[in-house]
Amino acid sequence: MRIGYGCDYHNLIEGKELIIGGINIPYFKGLDGYSDADVLIHAICDAILGAMGKGDIGEHFPEGHPEYKNISSVILLEKVLLLLDEYKHKIVNIDTLIIAEEPKIGPFKKRIRENLAKIMKLDAQDINIKATTKEGKDAIGQSEAIAAEAVVLIDKK
Repeated sequence: MRIGYGCDYHNLIEGKELIIGGINIPYFKGLDGYSDADVLIHAICDAILGAMGKGDIGEHFPEGHPEYKNISSVILLEKVLLLLDEYKHKIVNIDTLIIAEEPKIGPFKKRIRENLAKIMKLDAQDINIKATTKEGKDAIGQSEAIAAEAVVLIDKK
């Protein structure tokens, strides 16, 4: 068994859709990034890559490469899952944390969990989605950014 940790952070900007966990969350701002900036999927990708000892998302999908401009992070996750399969490991479970002052994530946690389970071909109970705020502190607390963290446990198939 191997464990991996991932973390991602993006600023909120007007004019973009807010995508977290592969779902569109209604909000007047979205996350700024080269791809769709899905902080949760980026954190999960980094956790999986870390568990395999295969670097990080930036090494596999570098910013500035045209094929990754505005790409759906779901596609990046699918590519990371292919690497996991080649590594002959499977996901045991994933624990995540979304850190956002606004919008409130609670009403979307079930949809996010179900969507990720579908993408990763896991039982929804093997994925945990938590959410917290920064209680008004720092850029996240001022609703200027959103962050996510993920821990994944993998094991041989």
